[in-house]
Amino acid sequence: VGDRNILNGKEIDVLIPDFNIGIEFNGLYWHCEKFVGKDYHLNKTNMCESKGIHLIHIFEDEWVKNKDIVKSRLKNLFKLNDNRVYGRKCVIKDVSPKDKTKFLKDNHIQGTIGSKVNLGLYYNNELVSIMTFGGGRVVMNGSKNEWELLRFCNKVNHSVIGGASKLFKHFIKNYKPKQIISYADRRWSQGNLYNQLGFNKTHNSNPNYFYVINNNREHRFKYRKNLLLKEGFDKNKTEREIMNDRKIYRIYDCGNIVFNYSENYV
Repeated sequence: VGDRNILNGKEIDVLIPDFNIGIEFNGLYWHCEKFVGKDYHLNKTNMCESKGIHLIHIFEDEWVKNKDIVKSRLKNLFKLNDNRVYGRKCVIKDVSPKDKTKFLKDNHIQGTIGSKVNLGLYYNNELVSIMTFGGGRVVMNGSKNEWELLRFCNKVNHSVIGGASKLFKHFIKNYKPKQIISYADRRWSQGNLYNQLGFNKTHNSNPNYFYVINNNREHRFKYRKNLLLKEGFDKNKTEREIMNDRKIYRIYDCGNIVFNYSENYV
């Protein structure tokens, strides 16, 4: 049920008071920069947080393309996932790049990503949880061994109790990182998992933007000015001006919570 009282007249599309969770469904057309400012979604998130409400933002294309993943994440928030697996009953194995790609495409809201280390939890020989890392510069003279935690997710409609902790401890033990950074998407997360794993919050990043093309969000990396110039667009205009001339508009998220993990090893 929608609510206009919590935010003094601004509507929360769906409010579940028993969990202090709100859900926003953001249509790409009406939520792009043509109609709302770049801080619109962030401001709504901050307003809700000040009232003790965790606000989830679901973009239209996520619901259209990844409905099962969205439903699974929501069910997990409300403790309704159908299958519960205990991490202590799972076996840790390295996941092949091919299997990692398929699992992330099927189960992670952001899809797959290049990574160096892919750790999986297997229950009865079935992959049920994955954690991937990138970076890692290890040299004999003891220079920094820094990593980024890139992806973590469970199989759709599964809760893997203690799974993230088991995978993370395995990574720490075997790769002995000096530092790990990671980013929690504020549209979905308040960073609780990172707190449980021993990360420290460093700061909140500014909102990121995508371009709305054919009712999908396209990553801005594909539309950098140097690439637009190669297509023959006006060098005297900014990336944004060129895109707006094409009637292609930005849509902004809520930014990320940036986390850091560091530990000194003997």
